[in-house]
Amino acid sequence: MTTRRFMPDAEPARVPGDPVGVSGLALFVRRFLADYTRNPVNLPMLVLVPTVFVVVVAGSLGDAAKLLGGPGGLAVQTATAGWAAGFLTAVAMYFQTRAAHAADRRLVLAGLAPARLVAARLASGLVLALLAAATALVALLLRAGVDNPGRTIAGTLMFAVIYLAIGAVIGAIVHSPVNGMVLILFVWIVDVFFGPAMGAADRLATRVLPTHFLTLWMVDLPSGHSGRIGDLGIALIWTAGALAVAFTVVTAASRIAGRRRPGHRPGSVGDQLAAGLRMGFRDCRRIPVLWVLLVVVPTVFILLADAATPNRPISMTVVEAGRSTVRTFSMPKVHGATMAPIAVASLAALAGLFLVLDSRVADRRLARAGYRVPALLASRLTTVGVAALVATAVSLAITATVTSPRQWDVYIVANLLVAVTYALLGVIIGPLFGRVAGVFIAFLMPFLDLGISQSPMLRDEPPLWAHALPGYGPDRIMLDGALTPTFDETIPLLISLAWLVALAVLAGAVFHHAVAPGRPRARVPRTGDPGPTHGGVAPIGHATTPGKYPMGV
Repeated sequence: MTTRRFMPDAEPARVPGDPVGVSGLALFVRRFLADYTRNPVNLPMLVLVPTVFVVVVAGSLGDAAKLLGGPGGLAVQTATAGWAAGFLTAVAMYFQTRAAHAADRRLVLAGLAPARLVAARLASGLVLALLAAATALVALLLRAGVDNPGRTIAGTLMFAVIYLAIGAVIGAIVHSPVNGMVLILFVWIVDVFFGPAMGAADRLATRVLPTHFLTLWMVDLPSGHSGRIGDLGIALIWTAGALAVAFTVVTAASRIAGRRRPGHRPGSVGDQLAAGLRMGFRDCRRIPVLWVLLVVVPTVFILLADAATPNRPISMTVVEAGRSTVRTFSMPKVHGATMAPIAVASLAALAGLFLVLDSRVADRRLARAGYRVPALLASRLTTVGVAALVATAVSLAITATVTSPRQWDVYIVANLLVAVTYALLGVIIGPLFGRVAGVFIAFLMPFLDLGISQSPMLRDEPPLWAHALPGYGPDRIMLDGALTPTFDETIPLLISLAWLVALAVLAGAVFHHAVAPGRPRARVPRTGDPGPTHGGVAPIGHATTPGKYPMGV
């Protein structure tokens, strides 16, 4: 049995009568998809996340949209299929583009035309987009039914294609995964939560959002400002234009080579901790986009949420002097207070996930060289904590411009508890699930926990099962500090501290397992091993470093 290889001085063989190399393109697509599925968690996440998002969240989002002046009901539930498919496709395409960037450049150096390589990448992304869209549509059908199948299916697919292009462009120009994921999350949040399905459709500022006209066409709400070509025409222009821009940007990026710098070596206990902190903050200085996003994302998120909230009264249960009572507050005051923890939790989870995951290979080398794992863990957690504190400080500063909590000290403590809790969750999620699945989980957890389950705008009190979520304690403390003059949430505070202790212990165990030096094992040759590479280019579908997936997961 012969193994097909790509030589540095030859193009892949073409089938006779196949002048454009369709067979070679199909081979690349198959291998790229095989790379994606090497982490067994990735494929189930493409099915699980849209199902959970559509089935669990659609009804709550519909209720929230009504409160914010949007259409609500079935229109929002229909749009959730497109939102879920879009986000999943963007994340998957980012890692398709970014994690295999070095391998793609080697293929280009070996003689493969960049345009053909990018076409294969986008084609593999389209396959993943179809899977995510199909899963979201099935979940929507089971959850709420579909009034207009043709419009819903086409709209969901266009959502996936537009966000496929967004993920590809960000993957081509943003090297750091944490920067890329925060940027994708930022674009998605602004597009979805400030789009026409969640608020008024005639806002001038939101007409430039990628899926503004697509959303209106998909849910059959004519915009009235799309001109002669209509909402569908502009949506098609967005879809085709996004693909064209993605193809151009990724093709240009594949021609550029880059180099990486090696790490450093450690010393004794105190010196190791100090050296680890210096290394961590030096790495952070190399990704300035992260710090910009830690400021921009909560700023835009909180200010836009406040601007989109109608000035209506809302009744909710609070604890005053040890007794539960129903009070009426203005909706902007409540909504403004609850936006900061959601922004903080999302950014802290992503920072914890990537700042630890990206340094895992270097941390393993340091541990083998004698660096103490506890000191290494302390330095990494400190770096993550600083990132979470920056996001918290910015969120609190912006919150002060839109609302005034009754107890600032309690409100600040609640946001710090949220930041530390979700930063630790990010540290745990990364090594256990990898980049792609970890991003999906880091996105879903704060959204389902703080944004849906604990939200005072959707229900007077959290349901009983929501008491077991990590955001329950901090959220009750946050509402107590924002809306009441005295502190009455001692039990939620104890629950929050118990969560922190448990997560810190678990994070330490996961980190130790991921980086601690183990007993080396001899590699046993297997039948069918790919053998040596040719000209520095590995056969498609095989990593050049043993044990490391080309997809970086």
